[in-house]
Amino acid sequence: MTALLRYQAALLLRSQRWIAPLVVYAGFVAVGIRPGDRALDSLGYAAAGLVPQTAWLVRICVGAEPPAARACAAAAAGPVRVHAAALLTALGGALTAGAAGACFALLCGGPGGKSPAATAAAGAVAVLVCALTGAAVGALCSRPLVRGRGLAVLAGGLGSLLAWVAAFSPARSAVSALVGAARTGGVPLPLGSLAAAVLLAAAAGTAACLLSARRE
Repeated sequence: MTALLRYQAALLLRSQRWIAPLVVYAGFVAVGIRPGDRALDSLGYAAAGLVPQTAWLVRICVGAEPPAARACAAAAAGPVRVHAAALLTALGGALTAGAAGACFALLCGGPGGKSPAATAAAGAVAVLVCALTGAAVGALCSRPLVRGRGLAVLAGGLGSLLAWVAAFSPARSAVSALVGAARTGGVPLPLGSLAAAVLLAAAAGTAACLLSARRE
């Protein structure tokens, strides 16, 4: 699996298609976070931006290989492992961007009377929750479940919007917990949202990988 992850990461970096989602996310963070804002508010904002960015990266990674190269990789390592490696590569890229966004939020945001360590821990959990939710959206809205490029973009956008606003969304719950705590006492650690996000991402990723095995 390590070799597949290195292969997928090399494909992503060489394609330079990661630049667009990174620039959009950087702009989202730079415009929305101002010096002096509450750190928890800023962390929630930075985490929320990861949902569409991760879904975008997933779509890029699962479609990075030419069909012939993907067929060779699937024959050598199995289509399930190849697809899983693409999903994990996208998630890793999103978490890297999210870590940078969270650091920026912590540097710019005011403590608001909160413990810096607890604030950083809550932000890290929110970043992980939003990245996992975005990965689930991307897995369900990209190949092999959705093959048309235009349809995949539309589905990914609508899925990300749903993840932002739906009451059952782990990302919405985690971000809401941070934003609410910025105005009240204590610093929440949204572990329930994290567990839900892990289950959601695992279910979506498993479905995509198994369907990939049937269609490749």
